[in-house]
Amino acid sequence: MRIVVIGGTGLIGSKTVARLRNKGHEVVAASPNSGVNTITGEGLTEALAGAEVVLDLANSPSFEEKAVREFFETAGHNLLTAEAKAGVKHHIALSVVGTERLQDNGYFRAKLVQEKLIKASPIPYTIVHSTQFFEFLKGIADSGTVGTVARLSPAYFQPIASDDVADAMADVALAKPLNGMMEIAGPERVRMNEIVAKYLKEINDPRTVEADIHARYFGSELNDQSLVPGEGARIGKIGFKDWLRQSQQLQPTK
Repeated sequence: MRIVVIGGTGLIGSKTVARLRNKGHEVVAASPNSGVNTITGEGLTEALAGAEVVLDLANSPSFEEKAVREFFETAGHNLLTAEAKAGVKHHIALSVVGTERLQDNGYFRAKLVQEKLIKASPIPYTIVHSTQFFEFLKGIADSGTVGTVARLSPAYFQPIASDDVADAMADVALAKPLNGMMEIAGPERVRMNEIVAKYLKEINDPRTVEADIHARYFGSELNDQSLVPGEGARIGKIGFKDWLRQSQQLQPTK
């Protein structure tokens, strides 16, 4: 089967491409570097020729509200239009657990625009809502840091390893369209401030972490339901300790 992965050279994309190729499928890892640009439309027709499934794993290069909305709106429209012409049978998009609950956040508003475009398209689809990746813990710390202190929400969330995300995306690519949404999450529900503090300690980052119930997560104030999945979510296998050990082993030696 011919499968096109938009954002196929990124963190999740590259892992998903490898899994699908290992299963014997013809996979196109599409990105601007390979001549496929969903913003301009360049290379889309050629990349999608003969494709049965398209996974949209691309992310906006900017998190500024206007830029991120324009990215998902323009890219989503161009991609879905090209897929309809190519006869694609299954469109899959990776989104975020809590998207519909955190609409005071510009990024989540933009993702909801993307999801509405998908639902309005005639192409059968599956939208995968994922919790935050472990690989994003440093970014969360950075977002709340002033000086040497990171002030973060103590709300629960359920981070997931990128390998578990890629496993899920590869499985969805080979399954029938849901014409709906599914959720994926890591195996451990933890408080954001606590796991970020553990992570910073493990990587010898001198910052301290303080819990603040009013600390904003990229513009949104959180509660214990904001970022956690509901019942029936697909749960990954890799917990924080295993992910940390694996990721440290992958660090280049000096």
